[in-house]
Amino acid sequence: MEQEIATQVVGLGGSTDFSLWKLFLRADFVVKSVIIILIASSIFSWALIFDKYRLFKRIDKSTKLFEDKFWKSKSAEALYKNLPSKTDDPLTIVFKSAMAELIKTRSKSSAIQSVRVERVVETSIDSQVKNIEKNFTYLATVGSTAPFIGLFGTVWGIMNSFQSIAISRNTSLAIVAPGIAEALFATALGLLAAIPAVIAYNKFNSDSQRYISRVDNFCKRFLSIV
Repeated sequence: MEQEIATQVVGLGGSTDFSLWKLFLRADFVVKSVIIILIASSIFSWALIFDKYRLFKRIDKSTKLFEDKFWKSKSAEALYKNLPSKTDDPLTIVFKSAMAELIKTRSKSSAIQSVRVERVVETSIDSQVKNIEKNFTYLATVGSTAPFIGLFGTVWGIMNSFQSIAISRNTSLAIVAPGIAEALFATALGLLAAIPAVIAYNKFNSDSQRYISRVDNFCKRFLSIV
């Protein structure tokens, strides 16, 4: 009789299936919600990781090509006129903004022209940095909060397991194991979502700082020339 009560409480139904899908189905609403949130966060994190990986690979290549063209060109204005009207390379966009302002302020004094061009360069760099670092905070948030969300699901699952033990008055491992497994599943998902997010955030943040430094160095050299 006690075994039947325990089986009903923990939802075993005589099954010893501990597959991930069965663990999810046997979990209560709260643990299921935690699992769904963590899986969704992990999926979005991986999508963002692949997107940023492609972004840095693309802009590294396009920036190198632009720098080669710049140093081989006869003049900055000639290069500016030959550039395509639309481009997604951050350094090219900064250069085009600077050249547009430079041509626009030709009639001004050199001091005024220099100040205005530098201001345009700074504004353009800030805009490109925001685009590059977009959604970085999401990776940081997932990396810092996912383990705690998983831990919440674990604590909740263990509480339910203890309640099942109290109701069934049976401390058999067959009664305790399913609830503990569901609870630990939430923690595992939390770590699975957090670890790649933290690693990716640190890598992309480093790549971003290195790229920004590269753009800054080019802009300083460009401004000293013009």
